[in-house]
Amino acid sequence: MPEPTRRAPSGAAALRADKTAAIAEAVLDELAEHGYGRLSMEAVAKRAGVGKSALYRRWPSKQHMIIAVTSELSVELAEAPDTGSLHGDVLAMLGAVADWLTHPRFSRIFPDLIAEANRDPDLAQALARSIGEPRRSRVTDVLDRAVRRGELPPDTDRELALDLLGALVYWHVSIRGVRPDAGYLERTAGTVLRALGARPAV
Repeated sequence: MPEPTRRAPSGAAALRADKTAAIAEAVLDELAEHGYGRLSMEAVAKRAGVGKSALYRRWPSKQHMIIAVTSELSVELAEAPDTGSLHGDVLAMLGAVADWLTHPRFSRIFPDLIAEANRDPDLAQALARSIGEPRRSRVTDVLDRAVRRGELPPDTDRELALDLLGALVYWHVSIRGVRPDAGYLERTAGTVLRALGARPAV
């Protein structure tokens, strides 16, 4: 599936930022209420107070529209802190994952998207490319800084570390249905640091 692209507006029909924002909000609301499978371009346009053509001027299809809107929210919520220590960075990142998974609307959207992605390889690839890869790239930068500070070994398995940073909070929130408190996040940060063989900065 090609990368999401926007159709270039013709003539004076410039894409208005306020309409784009209204459409994005409508997409999130429709996803939260009806899910990916039942979302329609007509319903989004009606909720946003625009014509359906306004959607197609921005995105060529329903899937492109949904990926663009959900990825913008998801990547925006990806914390890539530089607190000066790996412990502080990990704690902030775990908190950001928890905030993402418990977001008032995205907490209802995310499980549905994952279920749809399991049935639709094109959607799965689009989600990985537009949400997973940018989020993981930000965290990789944090791990690389920790290596330069001497807090992580140079041969740290980045891919395994990235999985570890998300997996515990994901299980806690999405599988067990429990919102993590500060104590849980602190304990999880300690577990992650021990698993990665972290040491004080030199």
